[in-house]
Amino acid sequence: MKYTGDVIKYADNVDTDVIIPARYLNTSDHKELASHCMEDLDKTFTSRVKQGDIITAGFNFGCGSSREHAPIAIKASGVSLVIAKSFARIFYRNSINIGLAIVECPEAVDGINDGDRVEADLDTGVIRNLTTGKEYKTQPFPEFVQKIIENGGLINSIAEGVIK
Repeated sequence: MKYTGDVIKYADNVDTDVIIPARYLNTSDHKELASHCMEDLDKTFTSRVKQGDIITAGFNFGCGSSREHAPIAIKASGVSLVIAKSFARIFYRNSINIGLAIVECPEAVDGINDGDRVEADLDTGVIRNLTTGKEYKTQPFPEFVQKIIENGGLINSIAEGVIK
C-alpha cells in the first residue's frame, strides 16, 4: 500500500469536534461531511486539500467523541493517509473500520513540514519526504489491516468475504 501526496500539517490534540463540528452530525452524506472538514480549525482546508493528500499531526489526533463522522469526513475530503505522533484509540479503530489509512510515526511528523511531498509505503513501513529526501520508519500494516483498507473498510471487507 503506497500513498503519495502533499502534506497538510496540524499540531497536537486535534479533536473530533474540529475535524467535523457537531452541528453537521445530522447528515451521513460523505460529501457534505467533507465540505465542512476542519472548518473550525483551518478555514483553508477544504479549498486546498487535493485527492491523495496526507495529513500529519502531533499527539492525540482524533481525541474527543467516538463519532465515525470524523474519519469519514477526512477520507471523503480526499486525504489518503494520516500520519500522527499518536491517535486517540477510538479514532484509530474508527479510521481502520471505514478504510482510512493512519500510522503513528513521531519522527516523520517532526521532520515533515506543511506543503512537503511525502510517499509512504505501508507494506514496508517506510515514509519518505520527497521534498527533503529524508526517510522514516514505522510499523508496516498487518496484512488483515491492509485488506480492510484496500476494501474500503470493515463492512465492505466482511460483505466481500475478505474478512470473516
